Amino acid sequence: MAWESNEIQSSNLDVVLLNRTFVLPWSQFLFAEGGDEEIRLAFSTHDVVVTGSRLEKLLEDLSARKLSRLQEPGRADRFGSSLGLQISSISVKKVD
Repeated sequence: MAWESNEIQSSNLDVVLLNRTFVLPWSQFLFAEGGDEEIRLAFSTHDVVVTGSRLEKLLEDLSARKLSRLQEPGRADRFGSSLGLQISSISVKKVD
């Protein structure tokens, strides 16, 4: 699964890329913005950009801090046809 949502608030967001994992504490979360195709999450130390389709559901989980994990899909997973939310890429950049 490319994302995990909990019924209760999570203390961290795990962002799992193909070659690196980031554990970002929700206490450093500033805001999120975006729509169906791209969402930006701003933390005090890092920016996370998620691209895909039907991503508005993620905004709901972000506002409640129920999102616990985002995982970058492998190459084969990017081409699957899905009627629901689909993540195609995730990038994490350190804020200077």
